[in-house]
Amino acid sequence: MKKSFTLLEILVVIGIIAILVNLGFASYSTVQKKARDAKRQGDLKAAQQIMEQCYSANSFQYPIINNSSGTLTATCPAPNTNITFTITDPLNTDTYIYTIASTTSTYTITAPDLETSTTNFSVSNQQ
Repeated sequence: MKKSFTLLEILVVIGIIAILVNLGFASYSTVQKKARDAKRQGDLKAAQQIMEQCYSANSFQYPIINNSSGTLTATCPAPNTNITFTITDPLNTDTYIYTIASTTSTYTITAPDLETSTTNFSVSNQQ
């Protein structure tokens, strides 16, 4: 008599492997979302620091922030045009767009509804 696996045993093993793959995929997806949220927050904090540098180097005026399809840009006016930043959203799509309220005396940049929470993350002027 030959020893081999039955069809039922093979199907059970395939089912267990499918469940483990689905669990791994779900946690990998969550980790990716958290990483993108952390990148958004880090980018906005860096933008805040650059805006404050420009404020102190440019007669106490902030540069105007431009928003185009999820990409934020700002360049300090002359003579300090070397102070600049460009932020592109980690998803790199037009669907995720930052909200901006910006003048030469104040600014607020908001990343609405982060992927892992329903709260907004904002940075604003410190002066």
